[in-house]
Amino acid sequence: MGRKSVGVLAACGIVLAAASSARAHHSFAAAFDASHPVAIDGVVTQIRLENPHAWFFIDATDATGAVQRWGFEGGTPTSLVRSGLKPGFIKVGDRVTMKGWRARDLSQNAAAVREIVLADGRAFAVGPTLAPAR
Repeated sequence: MGRKSVGVLAACGIVLAAASSARAHHSFAAAFDASHPVAIDGVVTQIRLENPHAWFFIDATDATGAVQRWGFEGGTPTSLVRSGLKPGFIKVGDRVTMKGWRARDLSQNAAAVREIVLADGRAFAVGPTLAPAR
């Protein structure tokens, strides 16, 4: 394989990597519906403080008694730290209420989380603030 072929392959790899990164980071309105707020009570099962967004997972019991797993996308880990939150502000097993906006894809139990409220009433802002619609 010649130098030119290696260069073309390397350029293609860089373009593909950049495209997948750009596709992975979405706008709020593309994935979530600001006209459908949610407040889900449950128990924390997993916390992922990773880029580009933190994720919080809870098990919530629905009206029929069935347990449903919900995923809530939060802000970036660095924005959480800048706002004063540190890893460990909530833990697996904590009872919480997640407040935010439902995903547009209703087949998924997912939402953008704005606020996490602990059982003792402490509340933590962990996601986007939306301006009132005009």
